[in-house]
Amino acid sequence: MAKLVHPKGQLKKYYIFSPFLRIFHWIMVWCIAGLFITGLLIMDPISGGPGHEPTFADWRLSVDLIRNIHFLLGFIFTASFTLRIYGWIINRGDRLLPKFWTTKYMEETVEVALHYSLLKYSHKPYLRNPLARGSYLALYVMVLVEIVTGFAMYYMPNSTGVPASIFGWSIGMYGEMIFHWVHHYFAWFIMFFAMGHVYMVFRADLMEREGEAASMFSGTKTLAHIPSDIDDLKDKKGHIAED
Repeated sequence: MAKLVHPKGQLKKYYIFSPFLRIFHWIMVWCIAGLFITGLLIMDPISGGPGHEPTFADWRLSVDLIRNIHFLLGFIFTASFTLRIYGWIINRGDRLLPKFWTTKYMEETVEVALHYSLLKYSHKPYLRNPLARGSYLALYVMVLVEIVTGFAMYYMPNSTGVPASIFGWSIGMYGEMIFHWVHHYFAWFIMFFAMGHVYMVFRADLMEREGEAASMFSGTKTLAHIPSDIDDLKDKKGHIAED
């Protein structure tokens, strides 16, 4: 299928991602990094040297401090994720949930997957890559699992109160160790996703030059061709936000 080119071959800039999405995206990025590092230190604490227990290590690396940092980042991350979902609802360009039930989405996802597998030379231009959008949905499921298991373990010592009633029942059903393992392995899954995400973003920037990385700072993408998913950005009047 031929790509539709803008009149006179001009580049066109599309406004996609709101400040709402971009701000909470970067907060979540730093929280994920901090949560992963502190989580590893909680699993395998650093001691204060020979003859010292990890619990009594230097205050800058004490288990107590690291746990408190982990908990604080967990609350910030949960708030950011919740507000990210809210932005997903109110801002059209932020709606990353793909129409995965449609034939069009499945065909375009296969096309992009073949391109990334080096089995297809190119793919149609997109404002939001269909394969990436599907992977983000998987990421949000993993994040939700991390939040539920994390808060369930956090409130486990205190079985009273509203938070405990929201999350505590699940530990009674599945057991504490199951939650520890699920929380641990899903953290690794999220980290592997993050590494793949960074690679694919810079790959797209270098090979397709459509401002993939810059879009999470500016909120815009610049394309020479009319994107296949342009209808997703149209409002009720058929208007599209362009710069």
